[in-house]
Amino acid sequence: MKTVVYSDNFQKNYKYQIITSAGKKFHPDFRPNLTPAEMLKLGVFGGAYFIGAKGLIPKDLPKSWFKIIKLSPDQEKHGELNYFGVSASQPLSVWQKKGWIYKDDPHGWFQWYCRYYLGRRIPGEDDRQIKRWKAIARHVGAIKKNCRPRDTSCRRKQRQALLHWAYDSRNI
Repeated sequence: MKTVVYSDNFQKNYKYQIITSAGKKFHPDFRPNLTPAEMLKLGVFGGAYFIGAKGLIPKDLPKSWFKIIKLSPDQEKHGELNYFGVSASQPLSVWQKKGWIYKDDPHGWFQWYCRYYLGRRIPGEDDRQIKRWKAIARHVGAIKKNCRPRDTSCRRKQRQALLHWAYDSRNI
């Protein structure tokens, strides 16, 4: 077991435990298509992954994940930096207002996924986040229903939203 201590503008001296190997022992209902590193490399969140993190790259995540990625020049989201070239996310303030943000992951679902991928587990919260992840799959059905197979120009905003949740729609 390893203890990680992390601080940014949202969290001060937050401590968590890594209890399993990275990328291992996922909940059986949680089968993302992409790792956090793959998501970052493709282009998600308009290049502003962790607004408020010192230097935009959180110190608790592997530096290797942030090689050859497109970073926002001004900590604002830029849709053109996303894989599908469109903006497909709500501002963090909307997530906060709706109560979707868990206190241990103030940057949202992707921060939870990064830490889960690395081996942190939080009973109850992991179940809630996995349930949210499963719910976003409804967009896969909409793409299958309305687009020709592998036509990535069809429903780009929906495809980008799926990418933000570790679903790879490029082969749908």
